[in-house]
Amino acid sequence: MLRWLIGGGREPQGLAEKSPLQTIGEEQTQNPYTELLVLKAHHDIVRFLVQLDDYRFASAGDDGIVVVWNAQTGEKLLELNGHTQKITAIITLPSLEACEEKNQLILTASADRTVIISLNPEPSEIAMVTKGPCLAVLRRLDVWLSGGNDLCMWNRKLDLLCKTSHLSDTGISALIEIPKNCVVAAVGKELIIFRLVAPTEGSLGWDILEVKRLLDHQDNILSLVNVNGKLIVYLFIYYVKFCTYIHDLCLDLSFVTGSHVGELIIWDILDWTVQACEHNFWDPSPQLDTQQEIKLCQKPNDVSIHHFTWDEENIFVAVGRGLYVYNLQMKRVIACQKTAHDSSVLHVAKLPNRQLISCSEDGSVRIWELREKQQLAAEPVPTGVYLCSERVNKQASHPVKKQQENAILFSLELIGDLIGHSSSVEMFLYFEDHGLVTCSADHLIILWKNGERESGLRSLKLFQKLEENGDLYLAV
Repeated sequence: MLRWLIGGGREPQGLAEKSPLQTIGEEQTQNPYTELLVLKAHHDIVRFLVQLDDYRFASAGDDGIVVVWNAQTGEKLLELNGHTQKITAIITLPSLEACEEKNQLILTASADRTVIISLNPEPSEIAMVTKGPCLAVLRRLDVWLSGGNDLCMWNRKLDLLCKTSHLSDTGISALIEIPKNCVVAAVGKELIIFRLVAPTEGSLGWDILEVKRLLDHQDNILSLVNVNGKLIVYLFIYYVKFCTYIHDLCLDLSFVTGSHVGELIIWDILDWTVQACEHNFWDPSPQLDTQQEIKLCQKPNDVSIHHFTWDEENIFVAVGRGLYVYNLQMKRVIACQKTAHDSSVLHVAKLPNRQLISCSEDGSVRIWELREKQQLAAEPVPTGVYLCSERVNKQASHPVKKQQENAILFSLELIGDLIGHSSSVEMFLYFEDHGLVTCSADHLIILWKNGERESGLRSLKLFQKLEENGDLYLAV
């Protein structure tokens, strides 16, 4: 294990003026990740990490290699070379709980072909079945989809169940599952909703039916991110970039769209009507003049939505270099850190205890805590104010009320800054018992360990070894 240095300076990349970046001192008392382990196996940018179980994960990237690791020890368990071009997606197809034979599959997609990797009982590369840049798994139906110029459905035995006709020369760029056996496919500027129809007594097999096309987007949809949770969320960067499926009690069944101009729209998933809209998503201040608004639109990179996560109450969004917290019940931004990193934030995830973690193109990994702001008590009103006319008081109350409604209620406070990578950090995984895993354009993977926990484990192993050898009783 290596002890990492806290408090190392990092020069802002590409900034001519002084950055308002929040910093933290050497004593990061609330940061548990004080040890790191560097893993080397890749020869190019490592873009993807996927958790396999409680102690294993897989990494993939531009070198076309898939590597399976032990998250506890950092041991490389398996390396597979199946692609000639960079990997564009990686997902897992777990075994069914009711099935006695456990056979977990890793699916990887590339511009060259799809590779299916079996992990149980013996790791092996078992098939190369189709071309397509994106993949989606429907666990409840125990099938998986591949998207290219058409949409194909496969079962666990690698049988092609059905496929659509040619959709577009641009092809499907991303797929995501939604309720009622439906999926959403991003095809150019369109979102196409398909329904998967299971075989019945009167039908010979599976079928894929087109249900609806959403034509509201002005440019190509780049990707859709499939996550499980509590709300359906679409987030769009300069084009439309991210989509995810969740369901929340306070919004029933909904999905959310966000645009490159800072607009957040919450839609009903059943009839696609607008439930809520936030126009000042990226600048929650109550006043925004015309020049500021024009300046905002002139810098699309500063308002691009790169990634997001959520909990039961909020959506946590990575916007440009900043982080924003949108409350689902209040339907507005309640906290923001406009300059969370020196460069664009690429990935964000929710941690326990109201904590958030983010990584950036600047090579940093930062930990934040959502804290409620202390509301200042109302100042005593001078006696002379009561001499003002009632009309003036009513007029003045409107902007004050509006300002109170738009007030930032929480703050994102920096509690940890993990310095280890020398280039862009693409994404990370969180293991409750084994810490954090980050991957980067520097070809490295880093395991960030809880120093206090690791020290306790080493002490426990030492005492166990002394006890086995009888040295512990001799020492007593």
